[in-house]
Amino acid sequence: MGDTLIAIGGAFLAAGILARTGRRIGLPTIPFFMAAGVIFGPHTPGIALVDDPHDLEILAALGLILLLFHLGLEFNLDDLLAGGARLLGIGALYLLFNVGGGLLLGLALGWGTSEALVIAGAVGISSSAIVTKLLVELKRLTRPESRLILGIIVVEDLFLALYLALLQPVLGEAGGAGQAVGKFTVALLFLLTLAAVARWGATFVGRLIATPDDELLTVLFLGFAVFVAGVAEEFGVSAAIGAFMAGLVLAGSPVAHRIEQLVLPLRDAFAAVFFFAFGLTIDPGDAGSVAAAVLVAVLLSILLNTAAGVIAARLQGFNRIAAANIGFTTLGRGEFSLILATLAATPGLDPRIGPFVALYVLVLAILGPLLAARSSALAPLIPEGLLGGSGAEMQ
Repeated sequence: MGDTLIAIGGAFLAAGILARTGRRIGLPTIPFFMAAGVIFGPHTPGIALVDDPHDLEILAALGLILLLFHLGLEFNLDDLLAGGARLLGIGALYLLFNVGGGLLLGLALGWGTSEALVIAGAVGISSSAIVTKLLVELKRLTRPESRLILGIIVVEDLFLALYLALLQPVLGEAGGAGQAVGKFTVALLFLLTLAAVARWGATFVGRLIATPDDELLTVLFLGFAVFVAGVAEEFGVSAAIGAFMAGLVLAGSPVAHRIEQLVLPLRDAFAAVFFFAFGLTIDPGDAGSVAAAVLVAVLLSILLNTAAGVIAARLQGFNRIAAANIGFTTLGRGEFSLILATLAATPGLDPRIGPFVALYVLVLAILGPLLAARSSALAPLIPEGLLGGSGAEMQ
Protein backbone atom coordinates (compact mmCIF):
# COMPACT_ATOMS: atom_id res chain seq x y z
CA MET A 1 0.00 0.00 0.00
CA GLY A 2 2.83 2.40 0.85
CA ASP A 3 4.49 1.90 -2.54
CA THR A 4 1.18 2.48 -4.31
CA LEU A 5 0.45 5.68 -2.42
CA ILE A 6 3.96 6.97 -3.07
CA ALA A 7 3.53 6.24 -6.79
CA ILE A 8 0.17 8.03 -6.98
CA GLY A 9 1.33 11.00 -4.92
CA GLY A 10 4.55 11.19 -6.90
CA ALA A 11 2.60 11.18 -10.15
CA PHE A 12 0.49 14.13 -9.03
CA LEU A 13 3.54 16.05 -7.79
CA ALA A 14 5.73 15.37 -10.82
CA ALA A 15 2.96 16.30 -13.25
CA GLY A 16 2.05 19.43 -11.31
CA ILE A 17 5.57 20.73 -10.78
CA LEU A 18 6.59 20.21 -14.40
CA ALA A 19 3.35 21.71 -15.74
CA ARG A 20 3.79 24.73 -13.43
CA THR A 21 7.09 25.40 -15.19
CA GLY A 22 5.30 25.30 -18.53
CA ARG A 23 2.61 27.67 -17.29
CA ARG A 24 5.23 30.25 -16.42
CA ILE A 25 6.26 30.47 -20.07
CA GLY A 26 2.68 30.39 -21.35
CA LEU A 27 2.48 26.78 -22.59
CA PRO A 28 -0.42 24.30 -22.20
CA THR A 29 -0.20 21.74 -19.39
CA ILE A 30 -0.86 18.61 -21.49
CA PRO A 31 2.66 18.05 -22.90
CA PHE A 32 4.20 18.61 -19.46
CA PHE A 33 1.90 16.11 -17.78
CA MET A 34 2.95 13.60 -20.44
CA ALA A 35 6.62 14.52 -20.20
CA ALA A 36 6.47 13.85 -16.45
CA GLY A 37 5.24 10.34 -17.22
CA VAL A 38 8.07 9.76 -19.67
CA ILE A 39 10.74 11.11 -17.33
CA PHE A 40 9.57 9.21 -14.25
CA GLY A 41 8.38 6.12 -16.08
CA PRO A 42 9.86 2.63 -16.31
CA HIS A 43 11.53 3.22 -19.68
CA THR A 44 13.72 6.16 -18.64
CA PRO A 45 16.89 5.94 -16.49
CA GLY A 46 16.60 7.46 -13.03
CA ILE A 47 13.70 7.50 -10.59
CA ALA A 48 10.75 5.35 -11.72
CA LEU A 49 7.67 6.39 -9.78
CA VAL A 50 5.55 3.74 -11.48
CA ASP A 51 6.93 0.47 -12.86
CA ASP A 52 3.73 -0.67 -14.55
CA PRO A 53 1.36 1.82 -16.27
CA HIS A 54 -1.55 -0.50 -15.43
CA ASP A 55 -1.12 0.50 -11.77
CA LEU A 56 -2.72 3.85 -12.64
CA GLU A 57 -5.23 2.44 -15.10
CA ILE A 58 -8.38 3.14 -13.07
CA LEU A 59 -7.29 6.62 -12.02
CA ALA A 60 -6.38 7.43 -15.63
CA ALA A 61 -9.76 6.13 -16.82
CA LEU A 62 -11.47 8.41 -14.31
CA GLY A 63 -9.51 11.34 -15.71
CA LEU A 64 -10.74 10.62 -19.23
CA ILE A 65 -14.32 10.12 -18.03
CA LEU A 66 -14.39 13.37 -16.05
CA LEU A 67 -12.90 15.37 -18.93
CA LEU A 68 -15.59 14.27 -21.33
CA PHE A 69 -18.37 14.38 -18.74
CA HIS A 70 -17.62 18.03 -18.00
CA LEU A 71 -17.51 18.82 -21.71
CA GLY A 72 -20.97 17.24 -22.10
CA LEU A 73 -22.26 19.53 -19.35
CA GLU A 74 -21.03 22.54 -21.30
CA PHE A 75 -22.95 21.75 -24.47
CA ASN A 76 -26.59 21.81 -25.45
CA LEU A 77 -27.95 18.82 -27.36
CA ASP A 78 -29.94 21.04 -29.71
CA ASP A 79 -26.75 22.93 -30.62
CA LEU A 80 -24.95 19.66 -31.26
CA LEU A 81 -27.74 18.30 -33.46
CA ALA A 82 -28.19 21.57 -35.34
CA GLY A 83 -25.36 20.67 -37.70
CA GLY A 84 -27.27 17.65 -38.97
CA ALA A 85 -26.12 16.26 -42.29
CA ARG A 86 -23.46 18.96 -42.68
CA LEU A 87 -21.83 17.91 -39.41
CA LEU A 88 -21.77 14.28 -40.51
CA GLY A 89 -20.32 15.37 -43.84
CA ILE A 90 -17.52 17.35 -42.19
CA GLY A 91 -16.78 14.43 -39.85
CA ALA A 92 -16.63 12.13 -42.86
CA LEU A 93 -14.31 14.60 -44.58
CA TYR A 94 -11.92 14.49 -41.63
CA LEU A 95 -11.96 10.70 -41.69
CA LEU A 96 -11.39 10.60 -45.45
CA PHE A 97 -8.39 12.90 -45.20
CA ASN A 98 -6.74 11.47 -42.09
CA VAL A 99 -7.62 7.77 -42.22
CA GLY A 100 -7.14 7.73 -46.00
CA GLY A 101 -3.80 9.49 -45.67
CA GLY A 102 -2.79 7.09 -42.89
CA LEU A 103 -3.64 4.10 -45.07
CA LEU A 104 -1.53 5.39 -47.95
CA LEU A 105 1.32 6.08 -45.52
CA GLY A 106 1.05 2.57 -44.07
CA LEU A 107 1.19 1.02 -47.52
CA ALA A 108 4.15 3.23 -48.47
CA LEU A 109 6.09 2.05 -45.42
CA GLY A 110 5.91 -1.48 -46.82
CA TRP A 111 5.34 -3.18 -43.46
CA GLY A 112 2.33 -5.12 -44.73
CA THR A 113 -1.36 -4.60 -45.55
CA SER A 114 -2.60 -5.54 -42.07
CA GLU A 115 -0.09 -3.16 -40.52
CA ALA A 116 -1.22 -0.41 -42.93
CA LEU A 117 -4.82 -0.81 -41.75
CA VAL A 118 -3.76 -0.45 -38.12
CA ILE A 119 -1.62 2.59 -38.92
CA ALA A 120 -4.54 4.17 -40.81
CA GLY A 121 -6.72 4.05 -37.70
CA ALA A 122 -3.96 5.17 -35.34
CA VAL A 123 -3.08 8.14 -37.56
CA GLY A 124 -6.65 9.05 -38.45
CA ILE A 125 -8.50 9.40 -35.10
CA SER A 126 -8.21 12.46 -32.83
CA SER A 127 -7.81 12.18 -29.06
CA SER A 128 -11.04 13.09 -27.25
CA ALA A 129 -9.08 13.78 -24.07
CA ILE A 130 -6.61 16.18 -25.69
CA VAL A 131 -9.30 17.96 -27.72
CA THR A 132 -11.44 18.40 -24.61
CA LYS A 133 -8.58 19.61 -22.43
CA LEU A 134 -7.53 22.13 -25.08
CA LEU A 135 -11.03 23.58 -25.47
CA VAL A 136 -11.20 24.06 -21.70
CA GLU A 137 -7.63 25.23 -21.16
CA LEU A 138 -7.65 27.70 -24.05
CA LYS A 139 -11.11 28.98 -23.00
CA ARG A 140 -12.67 28.27 -26.40
CA LEU A 141 -15.79 26.39 -25.33
CA THR A 142 -18.02 29.31 -26.30
CA ARG A 143 -16.52 29.80 -29.76
CA PRO A 144 -18.83 28.70 -32.59
CA GLU A 145 -16.27 26.35 -34.15
CA SER A 146 -16.01 24.42 -30.87
CA ARG A 147 -19.42 22.85 -31.57
CA LEU A 148 -18.06 21.68 -34.89
CA ILE A 149 -14.88 20.32 -33.27
CA LEU A 150 -16.97 18.39 -30.78
CA GLY A 151 -19.14 16.98 -33.55
CA ILE A 152 -16.03 15.83 -35.41
CA ILE A 153 -14.73 13.80 -32.45
CA VAL A 154 -18.17 12.22 -31.90
CA VAL A 155 -18.33 11.17 -35.58
CA GLU A 156 -14.75 9.86 -35.32
CA ASP A 157 -15.60 7.82 -32.24
CA LEU A 158 -18.61 6.26 -33.93
CA PHE A 159 -16.39 5.39 -36.88
CA LEU A 160 -13.85 3.91 -34.48
CA ALA A 161 -16.47 1.48 -33.16
CA LEU A 162 -16.99 0.21 -36.71
CA TYR A 163 -13.28 0.24 -37.54
CA LEU A 164 -12.31 -1.77 -34.47
CA ALA A 165 -14.96 -4.33 -35.32
CA LEU A 166 -13.76 -4.55 -38.93
CA LEU A 167 -10.16 -5.00 -37.79
CA GLN A 168 -10.90 -8.04 -35.62
CA PRO A 169 -10.36 -10.52 -38.51
CA VAL A 170 -7.20 -8.62 -39.52
CA LEU A 171 -5.84 -8.88 -35.98
CA GLY A 172 -6.48 -12.60 -35.87
CA GLU A 173 -9.63 -12.53 -33.77
CA ALA A 174 -12.87 -14.26 -34.71
CA GLY A 175 -15.42 -12.31 -36.66
CA GLY A 176 -16.35 -11.08 -40.07
CA ALA A 177 -18.29 -8.39 -41.90
CA GLY A 178 -21.61 -9.46 -40.37
CA GLN A 179 -20.25 -9.28 -36.85
CA ALA A 180 -18.64 -5.91 -37.58
CA VAL A 181 -21.91 -4.43 -38.83
CA GLY A 182 -23.71 -5.91 -35.83
CA LYS A 183 -21.31 -4.30 -33.35
CA PHE A 184 -21.54 -0.97 -35.14
CA THR A 185 -25.34 -1.12 -35.10
CA VAL A 186 -25.41 -1.86 -31.37
CA ALA A 187 -23.04 1.05 -30.70
CA LEU A 188 -25.12 3.41 -32.83
CA LEU A 189 -28.39 2.37 -31.14
CA PHE A 190 -26.83 2.91 -27.74
CA LEU A 191 -25.72 6.43 -28.68
CA LEU A 192 -29.16 7.22 -30.09
CA THR A 193 -30.76 5.96 -26.87
CA LEU A 194 -28.57 8.23 -24.76
CA ALA A 195 -29.35 11.13 -27.11
CA ALA A 196 -33.08 10.45 -26.63
CA VAL A 197 -32.63 10.41 -22.86
CA ALA A 198 -30.73 13.71 -23.06
CA ARG A 199 -33.53 15.21 -25.16
CA TRP A 200 -36.61 13.94 -23.32
CA GLY A 201 -35.47 12.31 -20.07
CA ALA A 202 -33.10 14.89 -18.59
CA THR A 203 -35.72 16.08 -16.09
CA PHE A 204 -36.28 12.57 -14.74
CA VAL A 205 -32.54 11.86 -14.44
CA GLY A 206 -32.09 15.27 -12.84
CA ARG A 207 -34.60 14.36 -10.13
CA LEU A 208 -32.68 11.14 -9.52
CA ILE A 209 -29.41 13.02 -9.09
CA ALA A 210 -30.61 16.28 -7.51
CA THR A 211 -30.03 16.99 -3.82
CA PRO A 212 -29.33 20.23 -1.94
CA ASP A 213 -26.31 18.58 -0.28
CA ASP A 214 -23.12 19.16 -2.33
CA GLU A 215 -21.44 16.08 -0.87
CA LEU A 216 -24.26 13.76 -1.95
CA LEU A 217 -24.63 15.51 -5.31
CA THR A 218 -20.94 14.86 -6.03
CA VAL A 219 -21.31 11.18 -5.13
CA LEU A 220 -24.39 10.84 -7.32
CA PHE A 221 -23.20 12.60 -10.48
CA LEU A 222 -19.83 10.85 -10.29
CA GLY A 223 -21.57 7.50 -9.99
CA PHE A 224 -23.84 8.34 -12.92
CA ALA A 225 -20.94 9.42 -15.17
CA VAL A 226 -18.80 6.37 -14.40
CA PHE A 227 -21.75 3.97 -14.69
CA VAL A 228 -22.83 5.30 -18.10
CA ALA A 229 -19.20 5.25 -19.30
CA GLY A 230 -18.89 1.60 -18.25
CA VAL A 231 -22.14 0.61 -19.97
CA ALA A 232 -20.99 2.44 -23.11
CA GLU A 233 -17.77 0.43 -23.12
CA GLU A 234 -19.79 -2.78 -22.92
CA PHE A 235 -21.86 -1.72 -25.93
CA GLY A 236 -18.83 -1.00 -28.10
CA VAL A 237 -18.76 2.77 -27.62
CA SER A 238 -15.72 4.26 -25.90
CA ALA A 239 -16.06 5.14 -22.23
CA ALA A 240 -15.06 8.69 -23.15
CA ILE A 241 -18.05 9.26 -25.43
CA GLY A 242 -20.33 7.48 -22.92
CA ALA A 243 -19.19 9.98 -20.28
CA PHE A 244 -19.77 12.84 -22.71
CA MET A 245 -23.34 11.65 -23.31
CA ALA A 246 -23.86 11.36 -19.53
CA GLY A 247 -22.84 15.02 -19.29
CA LEU A 248 -25.27 15.93 -22.07
CA VAL A 249 -28.08 14.20 -20.16
CA LEU A 250 -27.39 16.16 -16.97
CA ALA A 251 -26.82 19.41 -18.89
CA GLY A 252 -30.60 19.71 -19.18
CA SER A 253 -31.21 19.18 -15.46
CA PRO A 254 -31.83 21.92 -12.87
CA VAL A 255 -28.60 21.02 -11.03
CA ALA A 256 -26.34 21.28 -14.09
CA HIS A 257 -24.69 24.53 -12.95
CA ARG A 258 -23.86 23.14 -9.51
CA ILE A 259 -22.44 19.96 -11.03
CA GLU A 260 -20.22 22.03 -13.34
CA GLN A 261 -18.68 23.74 -10.33
CA LEU A 262 -18.29 20.59 -8.26
CA VAL A 263 -16.69 18.52 -11.03
CA LEU A 264 -13.94 21.02 -11.88
CA PRO A 265 -11.34 20.06 -9.21
CA LEU A 266 -11.99 16.35 -9.81
CA ARG A 267 -11.60 16.82 -13.57
CA ASP A 268 -8.35 18.75 -13.30
CA ALA A 269 -6.72 16.36 -10.83
CA PHE A 270 -7.58 13.09 -12.55
CA ALA A 271 -6.93 14.50 -16.05
CA ALA A 272 -3.36 15.13 -14.96
CA VAL A 273 -3.05 11.45 -13.98
CA PHE A 274 -4.51 10.40 -17.34
CA PHE A 275 -1.82 12.25 -19.30
CA PHE A 276 0.90 11.19 -16.85
CA ALA A 277 -0.13 7.53 -17.31
CA PHE A 278 -0.08 8.11 -21.06
CA GLY A 279 3.55 9.22 -20.80
CA LEU A 280 4.44 6.06 -18.84
CA THR A 281 3.75 3.96 -21.93
CA ILE A 282 6.36 5.78 -24.03
CA ASP A 283 9.77 4.14 -24.40
CA PRO A 284 12.28 6.73 -25.74
CA GLY A 285 14.67 3.90 -26.60
CA ASP A 286 12.40 2.73 -29.42
CA ALA A 287 12.54 6.06 -31.23
CA GLY A 288 15.54 5.36 -33.45
CA SER A 289 14.07 2.57 -35.59
CA VAL A 290 10.89 4.48 -36.46
CA ALA A 291 11.97 8.14 -36.26
CA ALA A 292 11.91 8.75 -40.03
CA ALA A 293 8.48 7.15 -40.47
CA VAL A 294 7.12 9.15 -37.53
CA LEU A 295 8.46 12.41 -38.97
CA VAL A 296 6.68 11.76 -42.27
CA ALA A 297 3.47 10.78 -40.43
CA VAL A 298 3.52 13.94 -38.29
CA LEU A 299 4.07 16.23 -41.28
CA LEU A 300 1.33 14.43 -43.20
CA SER A 301 -1.11 14.78 -40.28
CA ILE A 302 -0.43 18.50 -39.91
CA LEU A 303 -0.99 19.03 -43.64
CA LEU A 304 -4.18 16.93 -43.83
CA ASN A 305 -5.66 18.30 -40.61
CA THR A 306 -5.04 21.87 -41.70
CA ALA A 307 -6.58 21.21 -45.11
CA ALA A 308 -9.64 19.57 -43.54
CA GLY A 309 -9.94 22.46 -41.07
CA VAL A 310 -9.90 24.98 -43.90
CA ILE A 311 -12.61 23.11 -45.84
CA ALA A 312 -14.73 22.72 -42.70
CA ALA A 313 -14.40 26.44 -41.94
CA ARG A 314 -15.34 27.36 -45.49
CA LEU A 315 -18.47 25.17 -45.33
CA GLN A 316 -19.50 26.86 -42.06
CA GLY A 317 -18.60 30.40 -43.11
CA PHE A 318 -15.84 30.76 -40.50
CA ASN A 319 -12.70 32.89 -40.74
CA ARG A 320 -9.03 31.92 -40.82
CA ILE A 321 -8.65 31.87 -37.05
CA ALA A 322 -11.54 29.44 -36.74
CA ALA A 323 -10.03 27.30 -39.51
CA ALA A 324 -6.71 27.18 -37.65
CA ASN A 325 -8.51 26.39 -34.38
CA ILE A 326 -10.33 23.46 -36.00
CA GLY A 327 -7.25 22.06 -37.70
CA PHE A 328 -4.85 22.33 -34.77
CA THR A 329 -7.26 21.47 -31.95
CA THR A 330 -8.15 18.15 -33.57
CA LEU A 331 -4.51 17.37 -34.37
CA GLY A 332 -3.71 15.61 -31.07
CA ARG A 333 -3.64 11.81 -31.13
CA GLY A 334 -3.89 9.75 -27.97
CA GLU A 335 -5.94 7.06 -26.30
CA PHE A 336 -7.65 5.71 -29.43
CA SER A 337 -4.36 5.37 -31.30
CA LEU A 338 -2.80 3.53 -28.37
CA ILE A 339 -5.80 1.17 -28.20
CA LEU A 340 -5.14 0.20 -31.81
CA ALA A 341 -1.42 -0.21 -31.15
CA THR A 342 -2.18 -2.46 -28.18
CA LEU A 343 -4.54 -4.60 -30.23
CA ALA A 344 -1.89 -4.84 -32.95
CA ALA A 345 0.65 -6.35 -30.53
CA THR A 346 -0.19 -9.85 -31.77
CA PRO A 347 2.03 -12.52 -33.33
CA GLY A 348 2.48 -12.07 -37.05
CA LEU A 349 2.31 -8.26 -37.22
CA ASP A 350 5.39 -6.09 -37.60
CA PRO A 351 6.78 -5.26 -34.12
CA ARG A 352 7.61 -1.74 -35.25
CA ILE A 353 3.92 -0.74 -35.09
CA GLY A 354 3.98 -0.28 -31.31
CA PRO A 355 7.00 2.06 -31.17
CA PHE A 356 5.79 3.91 -34.29
CA VAL A 357 2.35 4.66 -32.83
CA ALA A 358 3.75 5.53 -29.39
CA LEU A 359 6.30 8.04 -30.74
CA TYR A 360 3.82 9.47 -33.27
CA VAL A 361 1.23 10.00 -30.55
CA LEU A 362 3.77 11.57 -28.21
CA VAL A 363 5.02 14.04 -30.83
CA LEU A 364 1.50 15.13 -31.84
CA ALA A 365 0.24 15.19 -28.26
CA ILE A 366 3.00 17.72 -27.54
CA LEU A 367 3.02 19.58 -30.86
CA GLY A 368 -0.79 19.74 -31.26
CA PRO A 369 -1.46 21.76 -28.09
CA LEU A 370 1.47 24.08 -28.84
CA LEU A 371 0.11 24.80 -32.34
CA ALA A 372 -3.47 25.14 -31.05
CA ALA A 373 -2.38 27.66 -28.42
CA ARG A 374 -0.83 29.77 -31.19
CA SER A 375 -3.51 29.27 -33.82
CA SER A 376 -4.32 32.99 -33.98
CA ALA A 377 -0.70 33.78 -34.85
CA LEU A 378 -0.54 30.96 -37.39
CA ALA A 379 -3.90 31.75 -39.03
CA PRO A 380 -2.47 34.40 -41.42
CA LEU A 381 -0.48 31.61 -43.08
CA ILE A 382 -3.81 30.33 -44.49
CA PRO A 383 -4.60 32.19 -47.73
CA GLU A 384 -7.90 34.08 -47.38
CA GLY A 385 -8.94 32.95 -50.83
CA LEU A 386 -9.24 29.35 -49.60
CA LEU A 387 -12.15 30.37 -47.35
CA GLY A 388 -14.14 32.19 -49.96
CA GLY A 389 -15.15 35.84 -50.07
CA SER A 390 -17.13 37.05 -47.06
CA GLY A 391 -16.65 33.85 -45.13
CA ALA A 392 -13.05 34.75 -44.48
CA GLU A 393 -14.16 37.77 -42.48
CA MET A 394 -16.82 36.08 -40.36
CA GLN A 395 -16.31 34.91 -36.81
